[in-house]
Amino acid sequence: MRLSEFPRKAVRVFALMAIGLATYLTSAAQAAPERFVFDDTHTDILFAVSHLGFSKTYGRFNRSEGLITLDASNPENSSVEVTIDASSIDSNLEKRDDHLRGSDFFNVAAHPTITYKSTEISQTGENTAMVTGDLTMLGVTKPVTLDVTLNKAGPSPAAPDKTVAGFSATATLKRSDFGMTYGLPVLGDKVEMIFEIEAFKQP
Repeated sequence: MRLSEFPRKAVRVFALMAIGLATYLTSAAQAAPERFVFDDTHTDILFAVSHLGFSKTYGRFNRSEGLITLDASNPENSSVEVTIDASSIDSNLEKRDDHLRGSDFFNVAAHPTITYKSTEISQTGENTAMVTGDLTMLGVTKPVTLDVTLNKAGPSPAAPDKTVAGFSATATLKRSDFGMTYGLPVLGDKVEMIFEIEAFKQP
C-alpha cells in the first residue's frame, strides 16, 4: 500500500505521535541532571568549637574535592560527595594544628581523609534543601544533615563561558560521636560546620 492510500486519520495520528516523542526527548534532554565540581579557589570549609566556654575557636580545611549532581526536575534525586584532606586543617596556629593532626584529634596518619556522601535530599523551598548523608571521620560513619541554600547558578561574570553554582550550607555534629574525645568536657563537643562552595558545571 502506498502512503497516499493510507487513511489520512492514521497519518495524522502517527504525525502527532512523532511530534510528541520529539517533544518528550527534547524535554528529557533539557532536564538531564547536571554535574558540578568544586572550584577549590572559591570553596571554604570552616568549623567552630567552644574553647573552655569563653569563646569559639574557628578553623578551616584548606584542601577538598567535591562533586554535586543537580537534578532540577527531581531535586530529591540530586546528590553531593565531598572529600576533605584532614591534614590541611588550619586554625591559624601551627603548634595547635600539629596537635590537631595527631592521634588526640584527627589522626591524619591513619585517617588522611574525611568524606561525606548524601543519602537523602528534601527540598524545603525554591532554593533550599535539607541534605542528609554519611560523614566518615576517624573510620567512623554517622549521619549528618546539612541545611543548604543554592545562592545562585548561571554564567560567571569572571568566566562567561562557564556555568557556576554557588551554595551555602551549615551543619552541627558532636565530635565524640566519631571517637574524638580528647579534652572533653572542657573543650567543646559540639562542632559547627560552615560550607561556602562554588562549583563549575561539567561539559
